[in-house]
Amino acid sequence: MLYLVVDILGTVAFAISGVLVAMEKKLDLFGVFIIAFVTAVGGGTLRDLLIGNTPVGWMQAPIYLFVILGTVIVAIFFVNQLKHFRKSLFLFDTIGIGLYTMVGIEKGISAELLPVMSIALGTITASFGGVIRDILCNEIPVIFRKEIYATVCILGGSFYFILIQFPVDDTLAYIAAILAIIIMRLVAVRFRISLPNIYKCRRL
Repeated sequence: MLYLVVDILGTVAFAISGVLVAMEKKLDLFGVFIIAFVTAVGGGTLRDLLIGNTPVGWMQAPIYLFVILGTVIVAIFFVNQLKHFRKSLFLFDTIGIGLYTMVGIEKGISAELLPVMSIALGTITASFGGVIRDILCNEIPVIFRKEIYATVCILGGSFYFILIQFPVDDTLAYIAAILAIIIMRLVAVRFRISLPNIYKCRRL
């Protein structure tokens, strides 16, 4: 039940981030839906293909299509209110990566993958919907820019596997890892913590 709730919340968060980017690019209604859709399910689709889980998740459960459609409609109606928050896209993107990282890790565990592979799967699930969104909208994907993005997914996933080595309830460990990812990204952006820029390092 927790897994489904987290998956749905992640879908909503990423769909909203897709709507905000699409509206900023002044796409038509169909374009907005497509960007929201690929943002919400792009990473999960790649994940399922990698582990041979076909048909992929959203094809087996129509609820995801309805959730995305409903989210798009609501977000369009309230887009002006969302725009009042300067960091709304960043916030929904951050919530999305926190939720989807753990969804991907859970899929990896279910497929009996090693922890390191499960973390990689979680990072792919969280990151690649945004990569597809940014490419379609002619932007350099956030994951390749200076902001810490995939790194927090890896750290949060590692934190989860460390936690479950102790007598901690799995549900609490799951939620703690999600919060850790969200908080780490918020802190990283707030204090401008980033990975070294290769170009600048070479100049030194």
